[in-house]
Amino acid sequence: MLEFISTLKQRYQAIQLGLVGQSTQWRDYQACIEQLILIEAFLHKGHLINNKTHPVHIAVVGPTQSGKSTLVNLLLNQEAAGVSPLAGFTVHPQAFSIDLSGDALIEVAEHFAGFQKVEQFSLSPEKYNSYSLTPISSAHLSGCMLWDTPDFDSIDAQSYKEGVLKTLALADVLVLVVSKEKYADQSVWDVLALIEPLNQSLFVVINKLVADSEQLIIDSFIERWRQIRSDSEPTILPILFAKDHTLVEQQAGLSDLLQRSIKQVKRKKHDHAAHAFIRQHFAEWVAPVKLEIEAQRQWQSIVKQTLQAALVIYKRDYLDHPQHYDTFQNALAELLTLLEVPGVAKILMQGRKVLTWPLRQVFSLGGKISKGAHPTTKETEVLQQIAEHSLLQIGDKILDQIDQAHDNNKWWKQMNSQLRQDKALILADFTHKTELYHENFKQDIEVTAQGLYTKLEEHPAILNSLRATRVTTDAVMLALTVQAGGIGLHDLLIAPAMLSVTSYLAESAVGSYLQRAESELKQRQLNTVNELLFTQVMHQALKQLPEKMAQTTHFNISAEQLAAAEAQLKIKPHGLRIL
Repeated sequence: MLEFISTLKQRYQAIQLGLVGQSTQWRDYQACIEQLILIEAFLHKGHLINNKTHPVHIAVVGPTQSGKSTLVNLLLNQEAAGVSPLAGFTVHPQAFSIDLSGDALIEVAEHFAGFQKVEQFSLSPEKYNSYSLTPISSAHLSGCMLWDTPDFDSIDAQSYKEGVLKTLALADVLVLVVSKEKYADQSVWDVLALIEPLNQSLFVVINKLVADSEQLIIDSFIERWRQIRSDSEPTILPILFAKDHTLVEQQAGLSDLLQRSIKQVKRKKHDHAAHAFIRQHFAEWVAPVKLEIEAQRQWQSIVKQTLQAALVIYKRDYLDHPQHYDTFQNALAELLTLLEVPGVAKILMQGRKVLTWPLRQVFSLGGKISKGAHPTTKETEVLQQIAEHSLLQIGDKILDQIDQAHDNNKWWKQMNSQLRQDKALILADFTHKTELYHENFKQDIEVTAQGLYTKLEEHPAILNSLRATRVTTDAVMLALTVQAGGIGLHDLLIAPAMLSVTSYLAESAVGSYLQRAESELKQRQLNTVNELLFTQVMHQALKQLPEKMAQTTHFNISAEQLAAAEAQLKIKPHGLRIL
């Protein structure tokens, strides 16, 4: 699950970079990114707490100028955190390690992977991906880590919010500090709503109160809590405003409240909390992913239907076409060389490479075929036309989707661009593989010819009749015509000599075998073209087009990846595989 969450977060971040800042979609994606950052860090924390020496982490959080750093110093009973009247003064997570060993420090570095550890007073306000970790001793706390955090509501908070979220996820105890001016801010309640499923121990400090409005503000806070959250309201510690900022009288009560909160930590329910958080937000996270997957499903359907139609066209325009189909005639030509029919045999033996597969253009029987020249046959023409026609059809169907699929409009536009970009490469590969197919399929033709010859050997009378003079006259005339350069290869296949052989075999006792041999050869040819050209070339190339679409504009998460994540959610929380 952690791997899926991390991948989803990265894809959201990459895509958001290409969106118009502060647009509706940008804001929606930002909300998902923040949720994913939080749960990713929380899942990682689950790995850390399996270590029995993992210390308690306490995070002081709140909006600007609520007094977070002052409260941290009060808990530590010393001036450790930097305090300033300027809003947004603290922009980095700052940890104070209280009587902890080096192992705890290593864990923090693992949790803040991608952040740089910097000495507290060397933190740069221009480098947000940093944190500090200061070993310290305190008379009030021991064996824990106390965090001072940046605000989450200032203008610049978006820039350093990742550090806040990682700290929130790491915390066992949260101390929410708000002032009488800030307690009702929507940003405060957005954070409280966000972390509710994590079931962390939490208490609230309402700072800078005045006596006459203290109870009113506390009651208002509790009422809002009941509207936003479903759990019991937290303990609230009110602190009255003092001009000299003397808070020493609050120190004992604050320390006592913190100790009680530490005792309420329920680490055994960590997996349940993670599971609850993911279930609450999962549908929203994967909604755009599902739209993409639906587009991919439609794409695969378009490709499948188009290539099925292509195979039907190939069968109609070549295999079943009486004038175009010449493969079986080549098998018969091969048979003539095996029979050594007088006159015809000599010609066919001279031009064996011409007459066997692949068909080569015959300029003259004694002429030379130029090196590197690829034969152009009726089948290659048909196949090339089908490939081009199929890509044009797919392009038209993409345009239809652009007009109809408004939710996936951007995906289909990108697909249209990707197809145009790869079209020439697909056709070139198709042409190359067609040549290889022709070269290799001649073995099937030779096998068919051998089968026919073997069958004829079982019928000596038919075999001898084929060698009779009834063929010779036509064959001699054919030989003279070919030598004179007056006949082309296609004409050779339909010449009287060849037609005589075909007619005689069809009318003989082996006629049914001849038909079966032709039918089987056609079927093998159909299967071979389908597998080698339409499946391995066209379908494979088109199937992979979505994967080529930039991950900066699309999630590119497969249906299998999503299904695996959804299956994890159906497992009981204690079985959630987070790593």
